[in-house]
Amino acid sequence: MMPFTAALRAETEAGFDDAIANLGQLVAIPGSAWAALDPAPLERSAQLVAELFEGAGFREVGIVREARPDGAPGAPSVLASRPAAPGRPTVLLYAHHDVQPAGDPHAWHTPPFEATRRDGRLFGRGVADNKGGVVLHLAAYRAFARAAGAENGLGVVVFIDGEEEIGSPSLPQLLRNRGDLLRADVVVVADSGNWRVGVPALTTSLRGIATAVIEVRVLDHALHSGTFGGPVLDALAVTSQLVASLYGPDGSVAVAGLGGWDSSQVDLSEDDYRADAGVLPGVRLAGSGSIASRLWTKPALSVVGIDAPGVDVSSDAIVPAARAKISLRLAPGDEPLRALEAVRAHLEAHTPLGAHVSLVPGSATKSFAGDGESPAARTMRRAMEEAWGVAPVLMGVGGSIPAAAELAASFPHAQVLINGAEDPDSRAHGADESIDLADYRRAIFAEALLLASLEQGA
Repeated sequence: MMPFTAALRAETEAGFDDAIANLGQLVAIPGSAWAALDPAPLERSAQLVAELFEGAGFREVGIVREARPDGAPGAPSVLASRPAAPGRPTVLLYAHHDVQPAGDPHAWHTPPFEATRRDGRLFGRGVADNKGGVVLHLAAYRAFARAAGAENGLGVVVFIDGEEEIGSPSLPQLLRNRGDLLRADVVVVADSGNWRVGVPALTTSLRGIATAVIEVRVLDHALHSGTFGGPVLDALAVTSQLVASLYGPDGSVAVAGLGGWDSSQVDLSEDDYRADAGVLPGVRLAGSGSIASRLWTKPALSVVGIDAPGVDVSSDAIVPAARAKISLRLAPGDEPLRALEAVRAHLEAHTPLGAHVSLVPGSATKSFAGDGESPAARTMRRAMEEAWGVAPVLMGVGGSIPAAAELAASFPHAQVLINGAEDPDSRAHGADESIDLADYRRAIFAEALLLASLEQGA
């Protein structure tokens, strides 16, 4: 095995510049699945992904769309495959090519859609989440195929999602229609990250998510705040009281009936968390229990948007209606729809002064709980230790990946592994998104080692 490991390492090194160039090509395409944005870049992104995997030797490559629950066509996803030789396993490689919008371009120190190297890192929208995952799979497969030769018997299926950032709404239909094609013994989801720079990690749990909009109405039209102010409370004040009621005195989520527990997994120190998150001096942390519990196994609720008159254009009038969008992260095992019903019951019990309040559900993603001791997980951990020179951490992640839960449910006998290109300073979804280039090189090598081990029957 050692000579082959050296060959894999050499192929990883030889192909690394091409991998970064491919990642730069993808970053340059601002493909987002958001309905309000131009769909043309997402089509170009899918086409480029298909061309890259064709160039890597996959003969069966296609761009597919499936219907969403409302009947609308889904975004373009890419499927590529090569069959396994008799008696050899099949691995499914998942990532997504759609990205979040860049946000305010002035908040970036480099152009968001131009991959830029600086201080050992690569910056640009999607380098971490998740075009970096697409190219991680691509580069690892190329290194493995070159070292193992065309005669290797490993079956490989590639599924590059086109709408993960909006909850993968067409994924259930895709699994119903194309599940036989996606069936695999091992699933590798490259949409997470490492414990920190220089220390790898295998993600073994993900929180679920449920989003909703709280709508508040107190009047049928706006009123002069001097003539009518006093007897009726404006909708913004009512919304503020409702939002405040969702939290306890220590900032923990106060909605009754939500699951959660203290985690005994590896913990983060408060100093490390504050540094990684950029918490301002003097701001106290919310909740109780270990930092890991608050991130991985307890619910978290964020108010991610409010519809209200802007300060600079607001008139001196009582606001008749307001909306607030909430994002509720759920402990592994908690069901999104049940959790939203708990929120609805909380709002009904805490609505002030008889205001008219409704809860409009949005997207929902189930949680994921994996097995860090499965044969494939142990193989991946050995590969990571070989690549980094230190043992990987088994960690949870507070975020959600719709495909992880859906694929695990559709293929209950498959071993699901979650890796990725991120680290605590990657700032996915934010300005100056980036990855550490040295760790990215190691991640490619580790996945190539995993593929080689699977092909050889480990």
